Amino acid sequence: MEGPLSTAVNGKDHDLVMRTVTLPSGARVPALGQGTWHMGDDPSRRAEELDALRTGIDAGMTLIDTAEMYGSGASEELVGEAVAGRRDEVFLVSKVLPSHADRRGTLQACRASLRRLGTDRIDLYLLHWRGGVPLAETVEAFEDLVREGSIRHWGVSNLDADDLADLPAGAVPATDQILYNLTRRGPEYDLLPRCRELSVPVMAYSPVEQGRLLGHEALRAVADAHGATPAQVALAWVLRHEDVIAIPKAASRAHVEENRAAADLTLTDEDLAALDAAFPPPTRKQPLEIL
Repeated sequence: MEGPLSTAVNGKDHDLVMRTVTLPSGARVPALGQGTWHMGDDPSRRAEELDALRTGIDAGMTLIDTAEMYGSGASEELVGEAVAGRRDEVFLVSKVLPSHADRRGTLQACRASLRRLGTDRIDLYLLHWRGGVPLAETVEAFEDLVREGSIRHWGVSNLDADDLADLPAGAVPATDQILYNLTRRGPEYDLLPRCRELSVPVMAYSPVEQGRLLGHEALRAVADAHGATPAQVALAWVLRHEDVIAIPKAASRAHVEENRAAADLTLTDEDLAALDAAFPPPTRKQPLEIL
């Protein structure tokens, strides 16, 4: 994952240079990955979803995000099946629920996720959101898991700037996974700057707002100018930052291919100005939104 990814797409070999984002440890991951929220829930769609995930891996979208919460483990089982025989090609991300995030519960939850994923390690393990367990206790459990080799890196999800300040001294997460897209720009005011001070990349979930923003006139206009789709423009907008990873969900091969093309779309200054006018950046602190 350190350089150009030689892959086969639609039976043809391609050298796909997927831009990477550097984690605080120095590890590099694809800027564009795959989300799996609500995948694995419907048995009738399993074959199509497996094909979508494998298509994404072939196309260089080798970061796959899941969680124990998604389908009560069904998403992790789907991901485990999709990566079987290809585990070393992918960077697996999963999450522990805050209700499991005490020291013992985190270890047990991680081992259950490992079983469902069919692997001996999770590349990045996140606290799904902040609950009642002290952050220091969860971080201690994460560090135990790193020492034993069950996880390679740990991080957080849905933590705002003041939450990051409550992490133990010297504890730097590998990422903060947050809701960030054209209609959810609040993090730009203080959370993204704070993450940059810490050299912590942001991982943006729901980068196209689950499709709700795609009918916006300004987005369509920019898309038309590039011969692209509104979803590709929305993704390219999130990916304009060198320290932001996007994890859109795609449950079909066609949707995966549409997403992959967004990584090669460069928006102009005029495009960005038009999108700023339609989706204004924040001018004051806004609480971090969660879906």
